[in-house]
Amino acid sequence: MLEEVERWLATRSWSVTDRPLHRILAAKQRTGQSVSVVLPALNEEETVGDIVAVIRHDLMRQVPLVDEIVVVDSGSTDRTAAVAAAAGARVVHRDTILPRIPAVPGKGEVLWRSLLVTGGDVVCFVDADLKDFSSDFVTGIVGPLLTDPDVHLVKAMYDRPLAGATGQGGRVTELMARPLLNMHWPQLAGFVQPLGGEYAARRTLLEQLPFPVGYGVELGMLVDALHLVGLDALAQVDVGVRKHRHQDGQALGRMSAAIYRTAQLRLARGHLIRPSLTQFERGEDGFEPRTYSVDTEERPPMAEIAEYADRRVA
Repeated sequence: MLEEVERWLATRSWSVTDRPLHRILAAKQRTGQSVSVVLPALNEEETVGDIVAVIRHDLMRQVPLVDEIVVVDSGSTDRTAAVAAAAGARVVHRDTILPRIPAVPGKGEVLWRSLLVTGGDVVCFVDADLKDFSSDFVTGIVGPLLTDPDVHLVKAMYDRPLAGATGQGGRVTELMARPLLNMHWPQLAGFVQPLGGEYAARRTLLEQLPFPVGYGVELGMLVDALHLVGLDALAQVDVGVRKHRHQDGQALGRMSAAIYRTAQLRLARGHLIRPSLTQFERGEDGFEPRTYSVDTEERPPMAEIAEYADRRVA
């Protein structure tokens, strides 16, 4: 490990307990910064309501840390939108945001568009499939941004149990993202959960970053933020344990392909000979191929979008 990374681990890796809530609130009041929480959601009716309810109770009613909770629905066919609204979130459908640019499927697409419908100086992203959710996930990653002006992006780190086994989750991280980062961007080798969906950043940083439309968004954001603001502006906070719905191996393969494509673009801005991935499923006549397209599109920095600039002027 690079000496720079060892030093970073000692100075930019914290626990949620390192910043008591009263200290975070005092910093928020002193600096006048506002906080938006965004939940990208697709068919998460079983969990999204509980997450919204916990944040509203702990961080809006009991203490004034979070200024708004926005659930961006990316085309759910279940009751995700209704459940989120009933729990107290403002629900916005992906397709109603910036309709001039037709939306495409993907998590990164939703996160990018969320910048247009939120107003916080600090934007906190939380996946909508978390179980046994704790508001520590929000306070942990928002805290450094409110208390330290030199920090621009904070990732949550946590244990990810799989089938009861500690540390066995995060398979795409261990098999794809961590090797890529260690080999090509060794300054980022200290991140425990580089692909984790819980992170917060200053709007002034997010609006300057391109957003891969799919699952490559987290890796792309880390790499681009490193080049834009430097390693010392990035941090991570231990928030405990993350429980969520795990995907099957083939879905993880498609995620890995999108992440590899994101890395490839940043290594060479190259061209894929074949931007697709073929996987196999056993059918009645043996193994049958299934071919999926790999996300290749990226959205430009939001600061380049006219509607975003007009909103800020207004």
